[in-house]
Amino acid sequence: MKIYISADIEGVTGTTEWDETEKGTAAYAEFREQMTAEVAAACEGAFNAGATEIWVKDAHDSARNLLAAKLPPEVNLIRGWLGHPFSMVGGLDETFQAVMMIGYHAPAASDANPLAHTMNRGITHLKINGELASEFLLHAYAASLKHVPVVFVSGDAGLCRHVQSFNPHIGTCAVKEGVGNATFNIHPLRAVQAIREGAQQALTGDLSRCLVPLPEHFHVEVCFRNHASAYRAAFFPGVRAEGPHTVSFDTVDYFEVARTLMFVLRS
Repeated sequence: MKIYISADIEGVTGTTEWDETEKGTAAYAEFREQMTAEVAAACEGAFNAGATEIWVKDAHDSARNLLAAKLPPEVNLIRGWLGHPFSMVGGLDETFQAVMMIGYHAPAASDANPLAHTMNRGITHLKINGELASEFLLHAYAASLKHVPVVFVSGDAGLCRHVQSFNPHIGTCAVKEGVGNATFNIHPLRAVQAIREGAQQALTGDLSRCLVPLPEHFHVEVCFRNHASAYRAAFFPGVRAEGPHTVSFDTVDYFEVARTLMFVLRS
């Protein structure tokens, strides 16, 4: 059983302020350690469930956060960015049986995490078919293109509710709850234990039930904080200006969504 794990940090227990997630700050080292511990726990749970091969994608910021030596020695690690539209699940293909997402977080415009955002901090919201889109949803759809189910997600409680709204069969583990500019967190060791157990449980039974269905049509709306970013994004083929801060586009092909966002969100 071949498993793909995508790892972020804003949904790791304890992370509350941006400096705790940014490489080079004094606060970063503590939460880099916890990010690594939570990913290692997911790997251990997967191996306990019978996984024979695991690939981990470091998917936060520089994509050079995880402490490789603290992961199980059988694990393979993808560091850095491929430049592929699949972004946080770059390298995922049909040879994998399941995806897990560790340290994920609520979407931009959510009140569930002080660090809530979607792909970058320059947008106020991203919607697909009128609903707020999280990094979980963007990459679950990418996984669905390859017919690989997302079976387990850890992060803040708001994200877990969001995941369950798309597919209640996906296992979730909430390690914190955001309220205002604060977070209510479980102990780091409890988070590690819960993720290990949750990852193992998620790989039992019919994994195909966890596949997130792809809509027949995608209407994508991106609202930028700065007008200049929206102005620039509107020049990408197929993208329309909807107002001084908002652009939209439509397609029936999710790969086109991923490809367009790869360029538009760099604006």
